[in-house]
Amino acid sequence: MPRVLVAVAVLAIYVYGIVDVIRTDRNLTRGISKTAWMVVVVVLPVVGAALWFIIGRPRKDRTAPQAYTRTTAPDDDPDFLRNLELRRRNQAEADRLRKLKEDLQAKERKANGGASGTNGAEGKGKSNGSQRGDKHTEESHHPETDSHGTDEVK
Repeated sequence: MPRVLVAVAVLAIYVYGIVDVIRTDRNLTRGISKTAWMVVVVVLPVVGAALWFIIGRPRKDRTAPQAYTRTTAPDDDPDFLRNLELRRRNQAEADRLRKLKEDLQAKERKANGGASGTNGAEGKGKSNGSQRGDKHTEESHHPETDSHGTDEVK
């Protein structure tokens, strides 16, 4: 009976050693390559399995090494450049909109403060002739209109 237990133990260690070598990632084996460890375990059943468990088997705390990826500089990274261009465009658009808003507010202040004779419809940024770029008022060009731009004769 003890001979049978020894034979079963040897067979179990042998099979477990082969299966463990096969299931181990080739990047995690220590000492020699995975193929060489398989040959050692098959050719030397008990000794090879013992050597595998002592020397070749990976440590539990160790994981597969990450594949080396080359980091790219920001000026070579297309995603970074694309995002940079989008940010630049968005900033330029925001600056343009801010400038337009400031110009509109300045024109409204000028129109509200400088034109005392305008009615409610023209009070939104239009003064007499200033919207067309004229330097003269409408009265100087059209004597039949009054200061409010209506066609009433004086």
